[in-house]
Amino acid sequence: MILLTDGSMRVRGPRVQGHDEMAMKLLFWELEQHLKSSSGASVVAIDNKIEQAMDLVKSHLMYAVREEVEVLKEQIKELIERNSQLEQENTLLKTLASPEQMAQFQAQVQTGSPPAPPAVAATPGPPSNATLTQPPTSHSSGPSA
Repeated sequence: MILLTDGSMRVRGPRVQGHDEMAMKLLFWELEQHLKSSSGASVVAIDNKIEQAMDLVKSHLMYAVREEVEVLKEQIKELIERNSQLEQENTLLKTLASPEQMAQFQAQVQTGSPPAPPAVAATPGPPSNATLTQPPTSHSSGPSA
Protein backbone atom coordinates (compact mmCIF):
# COMPACT_ATOMS: atom_id res chain seq x y z
CA MET A 1 0.00 0.00 0.00
CA ILE A 2 1.39 3.40 -0.92
CA LEU A 3 0.77 6.39 1.28
CA LEU A 4 1.15 9.86 -0.16
CA THR A 5 1.73 13.21 1.46
CA ASP A 6 0.81 16.60 0.23
CA GLY A 7 2.77 19.77 0.95
CA SER A 8 1.27 20.14 4.42
CA MET A 9 2.67 16.73 5.47
CA ARG A 10 -0.81 15.21 5.93
CA VAL A 11 -0.88 11.51 5.22
CA ARG A 12 -3.45 10.46 2.66
CA GLY A 13 -4.43 6.81 2.76
CA PRO A 14 -5.31 4.60 5.73
CA ARG A 15 -5.77 6.60 8.89
CA VAL A 16 -3.09 6.14 11.54
CA GLN A 17 -3.22 7.56 15.04
CA GLY A 18 -0.92 8.75 17.79
CA HIS A 19 2.68 7.58 17.79
CA ASP A 20 2.27 5.74 14.46
CA GLU A 21 1.08 8.94 12.80
CA MET A 22 4.12 10.84 14.06
CA ALA A 23 6.43 8.07 12.86
CA MET A 24 4.79 8.11 9.43
CA LYS A 25 5.11 11.90 9.19
CA LEU A 26 8.78 11.70 10.13
CA LEU A 27 9.41 8.93 7.63
CA PHE A 28 7.78 10.84 4.80
CA TRP A 29 9.53 14.06 5.75
CA GLU A 30 12.91 12.28 5.62
CA LEU A 31 11.95 10.69 2.31
CA GLU A 32 10.97 14.05 0.84
CA GLN A 33 14.22 15.63 2.04
CA HIS A 34 16.19 12.83 0.43
CA LEU A 35 14.29 13.15 -2.83
CA LYS A 36 14.78 16.94 -2.87
CA SER A 37 18.51 16.57 -2.30
CA SER A 38 18.89 14.00 -5.10
CA SER A 39 17.85 13.98 -8.65
CA GLY A 40 14.32 12.61 -8.51
CA ALA A 41 14.61 10.73 -11.79
CA SER A 42 17.82 8.94 -10.82
CA VAL A 43 16.41 7.90 -7.44
CA VAL A 44 13.30 6.49 -9.10
CA ALA A 45 15.44 4.71 -11.69
CA ILE A 46 17.64 3.21 -8.99
CA ASP A 47 14.60 2.17 -6.97
CA ASN A 48 13.13 0.51 -10.05
CA LYS A 49 16.38 -1.35 -10.72
CA ILE A 50 16.53 -2.52 -7.11
CA GLU A 51 12.93 -3.70 -7.26
CA GLN A 52 13.58 -5.55 -10.54
CA ALA A 53 16.68 -7.20 -9.07
CA MET A 54 14.75 -8.25 -5.97
CA ASP A 55 11.95 -9.70 -8.13
CA LEU A 56 14.52 -11.63 -10.17
CA VAL A 57 16.19 -13.02 -7.04
CA LYS A 58 12.79 -13.95 -5.62
CA SER A 59 11.75 -15.79 -8.79
CA HIS A 60 15.07 -17.69 -8.93
CA LEU A 61 14.77 -18.65 -5.28
CA MET A 62 11.18 -19.79 -5.71
CA TYR A 63 12.19 -21.89 -8.72
CA ALA A 64 15.06 -23.48 -6.79
CA VAL A 65 12.82 -24.19 -3.80
CA ARG A 66 10.17 -25.78 -6.02
CA GLU A 67 12.81 -27.99 -7.64
CA GLU A 68 14.17 -29.02 -4.25
CA VAL A 69 10.66 -29.80 -2.99
CA GLU A 70 10.06 -32.06 -6.00
CA VAL A 71 13.37 -33.87 -5.42
CA LEU A 72 12.55 -34.35 -1.74
CA LYS A 73 9.04 -35.62 -2.53
CA GLU A 74 10.54 -38.19 -4.89
CA GLN A 75 13.10 -39.26 -2.25
CA ILE A 76 10.33 -39.61 0.35
CA LYS A 77 8.30 -41.72 -2.06
CA GLU A 78 11.30 -44.00 -2.74
CA LEU A 79 12.08 -44.31 0.97
CA ILE A 80 8.47 -45.23 1.77
CA GLU A 81 8.56 -47.93 -0.93
CA ARG A 82 11.93 -49.23 0.32
CA ASN A 83 10.65 -49.27 3.90
CA SER A 84 7.60 -51.27 2.84
CA GLN A 85 9.81 -53.79 1.02
CA LEU A 86 12.08 -54.15 4.04
CA GLU A 87 9.11 -54.64 6.36
CA GLN A 88 7.78 -57.42 4.11
CA GLU A 89 11.22 -59.03 3.94
CA ASN A 90 11.55 -58.77 7.72
CA THR A 91 8.17 -60.43 8.22
CA LEU A 92 9.11 -63.24 5.82
CA LEU A 93 12.46 -63.81 7.53
CA LYS A 94 10.80 -63.92 10.94
CA THR A 95 8.38 -66.58 9.75
CA LEU A 96 11.22 -68.66 8.27
CA ALA A 97 13.56 -68.35 11.24
CA SER A 98 13.71 -71.08 13.85
CA PRO A 99 13.11 -70.25 17.52
CA GLU A 100 16.84 -70.77 18.16
CA GLN A 101 17.74 -68.28 15.41
CA MET A 102 15.27 -65.74 16.80
CA ALA A 103 16.69 -66.17 20.31
CA GLN A 104 20.23 -65.74 18.96
CA PHE A 105 19.16 -62.63 17.06
CA GLN A 106 17.48 -61.13 20.15
CA ALA A 107 20.62 -61.78 22.18
CA GLN A 108 22.77 -60.05 19.55
CA VAL A 109 20.43 -57.05 19.47
CA GLN A 110 20.56 -56.73 23.27
CA THR A 111 24.35 -57.00 23.48
CA GLY A 112 25.00 -54.96 20.36
CA SER A 113 27.35 -57.59 18.97
CA PRO A 114 27.60 -58.12 15.20
CA PRO A 115 25.82 -61.15 13.74
CA ALA A 116 27.81 -64.36 13.61
CA PRO A 117 28.96 -65.46 10.15
CA PRO A 118 26.92 -68.27 8.59
CA ALA A 119 28.10 -71.79 9.37
CA VAL A 120 28.33 -72.72 5.68
CA ALA A 121 30.37 -70.26 3.62
CA ALA A 122 30.20 -71.56 0.06
CA THR A 123 30.82 -68.30 -1.79
CA PRO A 124 31.18 -64.74 -0.60
CA GLY A 125 28.21 -62.46 -1.16
CA PRO A 126 24.56 -62.42 -0.21
CA PRO A 127 22.76 -65.75 0.25
CA SER A 128 20.76 -67.02 -2.68
CA ASN A 129 16.95 -66.99 -2.75
CA ALA A 130 16.94 -70.77 -2.41
CA THR A 131 18.80 -70.47 0.89
CA LEU A 132 16.44 -67.78 2.16
CA THR A 133 13.21 -69.57 1.24
CA GLN A 134 14.05 -73.11 2.43
CA PRO A 135 13.09 -73.80 6.05
CA PRO A 136 15.79 -75.38 8.20
CA THR A 137 15.85 -79.18 7.92
CA SER A 138 16.07 -79.78 11.69
CA HIS A 139 12.67 -78.10 12.18
CA SER A 140 10.14 -79.59 9.81
CA SER A 141 7.16 -78.61 11.95
CA GLY A 142 6.59 -75.44 9.89
CA PRO A 143 6.84 -71.76 10.68
CA SER A 144 6.62 -70.61 14.26
CA ALA A 145 6.23 -67.21 15.89
